[in-house]
Amino acid sequence: MRLRPTPRGWALGITGLVLLGLGAGLESLDLLRIAALALLCVGGAATMVAWRDPARGRNRIDVTRVAAPNPVHAGSVVGVDVHIRARDAGSRTRLAGLRFAEQAATELSAGRPLKAKVTRERAHVTVSYTVEAARRGRWPIGPLVVTRTDVFATMATTTTLGDDAEIRVWPAVRTLPAPTDVLVGEPDRVALGARSPSTDDASLRDYREGDDLRRVHWSSSARRGALMVRSDERAGMRPVSVLMDLPLRGGHAMEWTVSTAASMALAMLDAGHPVRILDGGHVSGLTTPFLHARTDSARSALLDRTIDLEPTRSAAQAEHQLVAAAHMLDSTEAGGEIVLALLGGTGTAGREALAHVADTAQCWAMVRTDGGTPSQSREAEHTLHALRRAGWRAVGVTSGEDQVDAWLRMLGDAR
Repeated sequence: MRLRPTPRGWALGITGLVLLGLGAGLESLDLLRIAALALLCVGGAATMVAWRDPARGRNRIDVTRVAAPNPVHAGSVVGVDVHIRARDAGSRTRLAGLRFAEQAATELSAGRPLKAKVTRERAHVTVSYTVEAARRGRWPIGPLVVTRTDVFATMATTTTLGDDAEIRVWPAVRTLPAPTDVLVGEPDRVALGARSPSTDDASLRDYREGDDLRRVHWSSSARRGALMVRSDERAGMRPVSVLMDLPLRGGHAMEWTVSTAASMALAMLDAGHPVRILDGGHVSGLTTPFLHARTDSARSALLDRTIDLEPTRSAAQAEHQLVAAAHMLDSTEAGGEIVLALLGGTGTAGREALAHVADTAQCWAMVRTDGGTPSQSREAEHTLHALRRAGWRAVGVTSGEDQVDAWLRMLGDAR
């Protein structure tokens, strides 16, 4: 709580002190009485305002905040309603004289004051406003800032009510054309609609009590030291891993990379494939399971995976994470997996690790060729050529390129 005099309070307090000095110097009892009255008024107002702090005591005021939609894609508008309710007659009295202000992260408010509509009822006040989610991430709104003055407007107190809330912002995504006719080979199309389980059309998950032991994938269980079972999917709908090599710096290139990868993942999910997103920093098959189109929360779960992605700290770290992800993909038991990658230029170790992935998976890649320096651009070109020699279907892209165009160019590269 912050307690401070208003301009009127400052004037009254200074006047009281001046009169106190004059009264003492002139030995005027009347001036001393007036001075004491002025100072007593200021002191009493401070005590009363502090005692009636709406955030403390038995007559506290309850605050709830509702933001919808939440989560939301970057560039979308979110409506926020803050409900301030009085519990009893005492808190209703406190509620009557409050002025409200709401806080929000710069990524939601663009640094401008929020323009809110305040609706007052006897025991309920609603503060309504909108924010625009400018950038991917988790951004706070609140807590509510309330200001109250005494009846003579000599003292004011500012305090916060309620907890803050969080708005989760997904990356902006584009709807990409259905890729099934290009990415699914002829043997897979023949099998579409079949229900027989196989390692080619199943992803792995932890064993749960009651699972059929015939579904246990023994080789994976032995390697990981825990029972793993196959999760049925339609035969022929191969699992898809979307691999991201994140830029070294944030900004436009980072957001374009994440947005494009999320768009590709959603396109494959909508086509019926089990999908997972890998960024190199989280490469465990246990922590990044495949998500299935028949699960209602699959789209949200995929997008949630992208909220907290951050740029890599160094080129060495980026290559280390990429190599780890490539080794995990190379050792997967699901033969014929589809790998969609969005990469930057990588070193020799990264290129060699990615080349082995194409031995067991159907691999497609977009390689960012707009490096910040000539050496980075040359490294991207080397990566592009190395992937093509290893059997990847790879195309060069630039950050900010239309995502649909880049997607179609990548698909058309194999025709």
